Amino acid sequence: MNIPLSEQLRPKSLADIVGQDHLLGKDGLISKIVQNGKPLSLLLFGPPGCGKTTLARLYAQAFKARFVPFSAVFHGTAELKNLIKETQAHPLLNQQLILFIDEIHRFNKAQQDLFLPFVEDGTIVLIGATTENPSFSVNNALLSRLRVLNLKHLDEEALDKIIGRFETAFKKLNLTKEGRLYLIQLAQGDGRHLLNMLENLQTEALENKELDVAHLQQLLQKRSALYDKTGEGHYNLISALHKSVRGSDPDASLYWLARMLDGGEDPQFICRRVIRMANEDVGLADPQASQVAINAWQTYSQLGSPEGELAIAQAVVYLALAPKSNAIYTAFSQAKTLAKQTSHLCPPKIILNAPTELMKQMDYGKGYVYDHDTPQGFSGQNYFPDEVVRTEFYHPVERGFEREMKKRIDYFQKLRESCEH
Repeated sequence: MNIPLSEQLRPKSLADIVGQDHLLGKDGLISKIVQNGKPLSLLLFGPPGCGKTTLARLYAQAFKARFVPFSAVFHGTAELKNLIKETQAHPLLNQQLILFIDEIHRFNKAQQDLFLPFVEDGTIVLIGATTENPSFSVNNALLSRLRVLNLKHLDEEALDKIIGRFETAFKKLNLTKEGRLYLIQLAQGDGRHLLNMLENLQTEALENKELDVAHLQQLLQKRSALYDKTGEGHYNLISALHKSVRGSDPDASLYWLARMLDGGEDPQFICRRVIRMANEDVGLADPQASQVAINAWQTYSQLGSPEGELAIAQAVVYLALAPKSNAIYTAFSQAKTLAKQTSHLCPPKIILNAPTELMKQMDYGKGYVYDHDTPQGFSGQNYFPDEVVRTEFYHPVERGFEREMKKRIDYFQKLRESCEH
């Protein structure tokens, strides 16, 4: 009686799993592995509620293997060692052991290394499940022994099938068309959350109440935004915001900003990144952009949420629609590279001060021309080390205010050439 709905409606075969056709369809990797009859070790990478645990169970069932689930949260290496020792001592009539480690990313490197020899010699078939990008959370030695499979969020069609499965098993819900779509959207790609909501609606189904959007809003709780402020979601969404601004798309920029704020991201972090965007991607094409970003940060610092969030949104739209240039970003990167390569070289003596008589005798400052004393206020002298050929780093684009900067560079270059002659 107390079995959760998610367990009651858990698929009974691989064919019943919805939303992962790229793995379970005719040409899917899981289907081909099962057809070959030899289980392989897998790493299931995907968001919560997409079916990782179910897939692991049914994968083992397809091979008639012994399935042993472990959680990296509740179990330690001592229990794993005992299980492996038992398997080696009593192979259970040669029955294959499939070991499922949920949240494998929570094991540290040393704990993950424990699996290596036993996966290598076939003592166990390992299936790991993680919501974290395995490139960062699973060590390379173990990763090279697993087939990494990317599971997707459940789309609307897959979620609708889950509702249909519920209605077949119990009672058809009296959902309006809009109500059914709202229920699917509320799940946000998470099958487990959808089943939890359906469980909440079971009483309404028995009473055959009409379920429209307004009624569902009263009965159901919105799923918390899937966002980890220290994990991959944190970096993925700030990258999406940054690239949308760089791509001059104010609408997408506002969308990703809203996603981050809804997920609980620290607005101060967003403000710092917006200032970075202003300097990296707009630069001198619009010198005002940096000030707009700083003003947004100061405004938010004074007002807080939610009032101050509007200032961040304003800065994001301004940057998205500003003319773009990474000329300063590129120039400074090149200058830093050359500076590292030539850090042993001294400035030319011509621009060094000579506060002592000895330094004057060593020609410090000899021949220096004070630029303000020239007719154009420009001497054309070389300020690079004597051993370094003068290098052009900054190449302004023909957009926004940098067109003016290009005119100034061309002007001084002509003066420089005339001075050299």
